[in-house]
Amino acid sequence: MAGKSRSAARIRRHARVRKQIAGNAQRPRLNVFRSLSEIYVQVIDDQAGNTLVSASTIDHELRAQMKGLNKTDAARLVGKAIAERAKSKGFKTVVFDRGGFRYTGRVKAVAEGAREGGLEF
Repeated sequence: MAGKSRSAARIRRHARVRKQIAGNAQRPRLNVFRSLSEIYVQVIDDQAGNTLVSASTIDHELRAQMKGLNKTDAARLVGKAIAERAKSKGFKTVVFDRGGFRYTGRVKAVAEGAREGGLEF
């Protein structure tokens, strides 16, 4: 059976969403990628094609704080870290891009952590 893969379906969903949203220098895009074991977050200026700040569960700075946390709590910690880094670069508002993933679990935890950290979206 030649069924479509889950990853291909996610990429199609992401492309559909990306037609509507884009980040710029004033309001960059907060992109989330979730693998089975890790979560990666970037703040991107799509007009210039630059990643402005990033954070992930493999960050050396955050690794020590994540000892003993489950993946959802680690994702919330990554959200707070990206908010601090974005605010230090002067960004207060962003456009949230869930990357074709459902807004639940770790993706939602990143968003809530970023909001707790002071980002608006």
